[in-house]
Amino acid sequence: MTGLDHSETIILTVECPGRTGLVAVIGTFLSDRGCFIKEMKQFDDLGTGRFFCRIEFVPGEEKDLQTLSDSFDSIATEFQMKAKWARQNEPMKTMILVSQHDHCLMDLLYRVKKGDLNIEVTKILSNHSVLENIAQFFNVPFEIMPEKATKLATKVAREELMLETKSQTKSELVVLARYMQILSPELCDLWGGECINIHHSFLPGFKGAKPYYQAFDRGVKQIGATAHYVTSDLDEGPIIEQEVARVDHTFNPEDLTKMGRNMENLALAKAVKMHSEMRVFLNGSRTVVLS
Repeated sequence: MTGLDHSETIILTVECPGRTGLVAVIGTFLSDRGCFIKEMKQFDDLGTGRFFCRIEFVPGEEKDLQTLSDSFDSIATEFQMKAKWARQNEPMKTMILVSQHDHCLMDLLYRVKKGDLNIEVTKILSNHSVLENIAQFFNVPFEIMPEKATKLATKVAREELMLETKSQTKSELVVLARYMQILSPELCDLWGGECINIHHSFLPGFKGAKPYYQAFDRGVKQIGATAHYVTSDLDEGPIIEQEVARVDHTFNPEDLTKMGRNMENLALAKAVKMHSEMRVFLNGSRTVVLS
């Protein structure tokens, strides 16, 4: 529709127990306030009985998110809805954790620079210094995490820094861009649904270390990469995105690793993009992605 300021677009996501009339209730609420709905997608999971919905709309006279949210509260309470509101043009504050592999980090930062990802990288934390020059090139704050006398003390100090940094930078999302360390179960639970990992395998196969070597040993005919939410169960979190490619008997582990890098980049970038656009819903051990 012409005459609307689409730069003011608001995203509303809703999830709740499924029942008749939910789309009408949400649509009527927005219509009564002069909102123009640009996009509305929903999914009813008949197995779990859950309803998921994502709406993009241009607001009417009332443009304040808090006021709209407060007005919606009575509906949310009546229908047991979990509702989230955000402005489409505001980048999602995102903290990145890395180790020594550079490809996922470089790909994400390049996509941000080119405007393909609507995120603001607040800080990069790493257990190594080798990627600091990349952060400097893209003008992103970089910090090397502490090293203590024991592995346990190191882990505790690093996770304290992660928590402090996430809070100070007001980051809404954490991305493990080939961060080759295992987070504690407590931290995984705390960051449930807001921490994305890239695993260099087509999960649920070949979990843990050196999956390309595991794939080679099994003589697979396709390999993949999986972006998923982090949980306390290693490489078991709800899957957001996967990429695959055909291979054959001529590929050695190094060939598989080289081919895998691009799939890791694509899977992680797609997952971050969908999450930052509020298109991903947790649905038990799975996800609903309203792309």
